[in-house]
Amino acid sequence: MKLDFSKPLYVLAPLAGYTDLPFRSVVKKFGADLTISEMISSNALVYDSQKSYKMLEKSALEDPYFVQIAGADEEIVAKAVERLNEKTGIDGIDLNAGCPVPKVVRQGAGSALLKDPEHLAKIVRTIKKHSTKTYTSVKIRLGFERNQVVELVQAAQDAGADFITIHGRTRSGGFKSRVDYDAIALAKQSVSIPVIANGDITDFTKAKWVLEHTKADGVMIGRGAIGKPWIFYQLKNAQEELADAIKKEVILEHFDQMIHFYGERGVVLFRKHLHTYSKGYPGATQFRQRINELEDIQKVRELIGTFFAQTTKL
Repeated sequence: MKLDFSKPLYVLAPLAGYTDLPFRSVVKKFGADLTISEMISSNALVYDSQKSYKMLEKSALEDPYFVQIAGADEEIVAKAVERLNEKTGIDGIDLNAGCPVPKVVRQGAGSALLKDPEHLAKIVRTIKKHSTKTYTSVKIRLGFERNQVVELVQAAQDAGADFITIHGRTRSGGFKSRVDYDAIALAKQSVSIPVIANGDITDFTKAKWVLEHTKADGVMIGRGAIGKPWIFYQLKNAQEELADAIKKEVILEHFDQMIHFYGERGVVLFRKHLHTYSKGYPGATQFRQRINELEDIQKVRELIGTFFAQTTKL
């Protein structure tokens, strides 16, 4: 088995528009135990969407690697799983039962599954029955409008899920309400399968606190890794403070991976990441302005190397 739950598991959360192959390969190289594709619609897989198939691609470093799917129709989900069975290099299928986006919820998928624990269980069983992959996992929220996380995790466990990730908010809580780590702790106590904690885990200290408080088997980090993917390096190496040289190495690796995957277009696509990476550095505004003007790969790489060689503000 590729996942070792005898020690905390550090997982990169799927985030649309951010956790593409280049970003995942960087966090994998610098400490993440598990990477997961961006969420892919079961319908899109069944109807052979080329964009969705492109999203299945993984880096050679991504081992183990999961694909996350969304869906609410048992027949469609079964067909989507069969499509994934044809692909090698996928170790698990993760069911998204937490996405709060209205477009997804209207289709009965994502966090809409939280309204009906029995239906959630049916979808998990469908994946488990048809998948030839090693793992079946589920990502949930505490509930749709109210906290019913114990009922949900027990339904997922009974349906055959190998582990569960819990985002500590309800769907109605969006991304801004307080994360209820006590609820994650209670859910952990109520099942025998591993539980991964998720929600507002933004730095090394917070990750360690969440692990201790919830007794979870790992943490999943999403928005907390944007602009600081080295959080996985910090966790893996138990380093609260990180040398600027390591940060520079991570940023350059990310840039190189973007160019490798997207070609010249990677320069423009990388700008949003550089805007985030440069926060807190002297001269960040001027750096961003210059980056927005440049499209030459080598010039951008040189500018990145020079700019991030400096020390961040205290």
